[in-house]
Amino acid sequence: MPLLSIIFENNDLVAINKPCGLLVHRTKLANDAEEFALQLLRNQIGQRVYPAHRLDRKTSGVLLFSKTPAANTMMQALFRERKVRKIYKAIVRGFVQENGTIDYAIGENGKVQAAKTHYTLLQQFELNIPSGKHTTSRYSLVELMPETGRYHQLRKHLAHIFHPIIGDRPHGCNKQNKIWKEHFGMTHMLLHAESLEFELPDLSAVRIVADISDEFQKALDILNKNDIL
Repeated sequence: MPLLSIIFENNDLVAINKPCGLLVHRTKLANDAEEFALQLLRNQIGQRVYPAHRLDRKTSGVLLFSKTPAANTMMQALFRERKVRKIYKAIVRGFVQENGTIDYAIGENGKVQAAKTHYTLLQQFELNIPSGKHTTSRYSLVELMPETGRYHQLRKHLAHIFHPIIGDRPHGCNKQNKIWKEHFGMTHMLLHAESLEFELPDLSAVRIVADISDEFQKALDILNKNDIL
């Protein structure tokens, strides 16, 4: 695998733009994986690192690591206290209303936990491709700002409001996933962790931004080129 793209680094922290398909670390849930961001980054910079948070295997974007146990304790506290602002972008099925909040509890580890996501519509598209009973296929590019960090929260929340993320499995739309595979040769989930923002104990502000992946850009190019709105 090519070197990871490091997008931020200081004495305590290092962040990469994680590609879709790369696991953060080893897990029994994905025995097929042979490469992991944690080990790859450790080998690349020559020191131990600690994941400050998690991203789904299928999600691309900002993935932050701490370089020391003390920095890891600090970052874990910031995430736990919801002092880290997370922004994602996604391409979803259908026309989403301009903005809103999804306040819907999610089952995790055998218990139901409160979960909240804010979203804003950025752009709408319509393609001249039939889907089920509809003569066209409609899509929205949305910005997502989760308040909580539950397992698969964004994927479950968007499915809950009937605007599943394109390429998502198992929470997505099989008809739309088939359209993107057959018409455009695309199978990637179109969810990208765009940025993290937080304030360090010395009051310095940190904002880390990751460019969208080639796959996400390809999808946007397809939508803009073929849009019939």
